[in-house]
Amino acid sequence: MFKIILEREKCIGCGTCAVICPSSFEMGDDTKVNLQKGEEKSEGIVREVEEESCNKDAADACPVQCIHIKEI
Repeated sequence: MFKIILEREKCIGCGTCAVICPSSFEMGDDTKVNLQKGEEKSEGIVREVEEESCNKDAADACPVQCIHIKEI
């Protein structure tokens, strides 16, 4: 199991994560990324997934490192 954490306030809206992993990320109307099925928590917007899949690639490609993947 993995936890995706999005620090949305740090997002600059480049859209790379949404291109790499559209099953988890989509661009919002305010030009910042949204984590699909994410839940607002103290650490950011969080979603648990079974596999890293493209989420790790999206996190690695983020120029401001606002996406974190943690194994749980």
